Amino acid sequence: MRTMLLRKNVIAFACAGVLLLAALSGCTTGPSESEQAQQANRDYMAQVNQSMESLEAKLGSFIDAVSRGDVVNMRTQADNAYAALDALAKIEAPEGLEDIQTSYVDGTNALKEALDDYIALYTEIESATADNPFDWASYDNRISQIKSKYDEGIGLLQSGDNAAAAKK
Repeated sequence: MRTMLLRKNVIAFACAGVLLLAALSGCTTGPSESEQAQQANRDYMAQVNQSMESLEAKLGSFIDAVSRGDVVNMRTQADNAYAALDALAKIEAPEGLEDIQTSYVDGTNALKEALDDYIALYTEIESATADNPFDWASYDNRISQIKSKYDEGIGLLQSGDNAAAAKK
């Protein structure tokens, strides 16, 4: 009888322990707000890095088309670059990184404009005829404006990167 009573006490004690553990496990909290914010920032920057790598590859293909003077392929490669630029612009920035995203969006818009202007220039050159010749006197100025817009876009992307690095 004594063993039976002892067994009942052990079982009761074990059940109480299980209930206590279950109650305590319900009280544990998830990640803190700070940890959640840090994770959101890391996720955001990972998406930005992925978009930047894609953009770099696409711009490399565009530059290759330019070096061959292939206007049709320039357009195709520019469209591919736009997809990467759009992906970068659509990334949702977590709280506190909105200014960085604004730099990225402004940079992507400037790069799109530069690519469009470059293609328009080369399209005009390609479509020039003896009756409607290309105005070579404007070429240097237009290239300078395109380069300035391109440099502005790259600078804005770099500003976003620098601001992100400063927040680490």
